[in-house]
Amino acid sequence: MSHQDSLPAPDDTGGMDRSDGKAELQELRKELPELQERLFADHRHALLVVLQGMDAAGKDGTVRHVFAGTNPQGVGVHSFKEPTPLEHDEDFLWRIHQAVPPKGYIGVFNRSQYEDVLVVRVHELVPESVWRPRFRAINDFERALTESRVTVLKFFLHISKDEQAKRFAKRLEDPHRRWKFSAADLKERENWDAYQAAYADVLRECSTDWAPWHVVPADHKWYRNLVVARRIVKTLKGLDLRYPDLNP
Repeated sequence: MSHQDSLPAPDDTGGMDRSDGKAELQELRKELPELQERLFADHRHALLVVLQGMDAAGKDGTVRHVFAGTNPQGVGVHSFKEPTPLEHDEDFLWRIHQAVPPKGYIGVFNRSQYEDVLVVRVHELVPESVWRPRFRAINDFERALTESRVTVLKFFLHISKDEQAKRFAKRLEDPHRRWKFSAADLKERENWDAYQAAYADVLRECSTDWAPWHVVPADHKWYRNLVVARRIVKTLKGLDLRYPDLNP
């Protein structure tokens, strides 16, 4: 995955049409709450969902549409912005570890530990001698999580530059979504190629046997949501979750 050419096309839909895709998503959204309840009752596993992608790739939308039917008591969503002064004084994974879901819960990271090998690299906030060893630290961290029965699902929402421009324009046109637009979004867009190179390294260096990356074509929102929901449901089913026996 070291080159963008090796990634699926951002507008790929797996040969499905929108109506069939949305119908399947509805069925998956009926399954997910029952699996979530079983995860909580079983209390041996946790699930961590990591969402990464360029601005407007749909991280917020994915959370909203995939987890709409789940019990909010059992799902925690964390967004990682610029570190606070306290977080700056700790190692870069300190704040991440504190947000990892406990047993029985689903945690969703809207941006994640990977900001510390993406933003800091593109904006040259730290030298390469600092950010490059973080690939190994992240892999070790994720391995430790999986060995503690925290399943890590990582999704790169792969959007095209043209689709990003269309979504920015729609945000400006819609008074109910205009608040999501920032001039900083356009500034970041100038760094598109640098971010693509940084993401290519992330996908190559940090797609491991224990926590592989899933590249999700994200130009079509319905297909993006479907792919993520499919993987989450399949993963939860594979954990052999069981309701506990009644205590005598």
